[in-house]
Amino acid sequence: MSSPTEFTVEIPADHAGARLDVALVALVPGRSRSQLQRLIKGGSVQVGGHEVRRPNTPVEAGAEVVIRMDGDQEVSKDVAGAAIVELDVLHEDESVIVINKPAGLVCHPNPRQTKGTLSDLAVDRFGPLPEVQGADRPGIVHRLDRLTSGVIVMGRTLPALESLKAQFKEREVSKMYLALVHGAPRFDSEWRTGAIGASPKNPERMRVVPSALQDDLVESGDARAAETLIERVEELGPVTLVAAHPRTGRTHQIRVHLQDAGLPIVGDRAYSHGGAQRHPLPRTVQRMERPALHARRLTFRHPVSGESVTFEAPLPADMEHLLQGLRDAL
Repeated sequence: MSSPTEFTVEIPADHAGARLDVALVALVPGRSRSQLQRLIKGGSVQVGGHEVRRPNTPVEAGAEVVIRMDGDQEVSKDVAGAAIVELDVLHEDESVIVINKPAGLVCHPNPRQTKGTLSDLAVDRFGPLPEVQGADRPGIVHRLDRLTSGVIVMGRTLPALESLKAQFKEREVSKMYLALVHGAPRFDSEWRTGAIGASPKNPERMRVVPSALQDDLVESGDARAAETLIERVEELGPVTLVAAHPRTGRTHQIRVHLQDAGLPIVGDRAYSHGGAQRHPLPRTVQRMERPALHARRLTFRHPVSGESVTFEAPLPADMEHLLQGLRDAL
């Protein structure tokens, strides 16, 4: 366990009256504004010997600022354990950024991880980003699970971020995921419409709630309506490559709907069941260290031009290797 370190700076005259977080961005190397805001709110910053927890506190010239930095904060790592330090940018312009997120990268800070997130890396690379979802989520408009790879869009300006947020809310954004699942669908395509709520056995996991309870649970807010179109793409012996098109954006929606359809995702330990044991992987193929789920394609209306734009993220190496191994085993 590494010990906390302290960093001391003095507010120069040209930063007098500035917000504390804005001044520190210019004075503390290697830290983004969102990271510094979290340190301030967490009680790790003193100004003139007094703890300050408001990032917008104005500072005076000559004030001594002490920042306590905790060396034990976790950094995002990919599924192979390597620290993620650089973003794979699919597209950038004056209003939006499109990223190919690797598996292992957390989208924004949470109680278990406070730095090295997608939002941190984006701010470090592109500078300050607008904060509509909260001060710790600059640029964020939607998210992918930590172990899900693929395409994600971020807003670079406030109007762009608000436009993207509205498009997601109105279900105008088209999303397509690829997943490798145990078993084979009994259909070529099918809409799954089961409402999703927290599991009573484990509140960190979700479930399709029983049909007899759906109306009451949705009305009470304990479940939310969810829709996913599932399409068969390629049968590979005991495994099938499927495309999932979620119309809504519920927590773990694709994983839960596929499990409910009797098609648990390969490598998904949280949402597996007996169906996975009935359709095991061939011994000759490389196993997945995460759910075999990838956000392949994203289509939205560009906030400035108004034109429909589509971005695709290539399959990551772990899914590509598994897919090829399954084809070779046929």
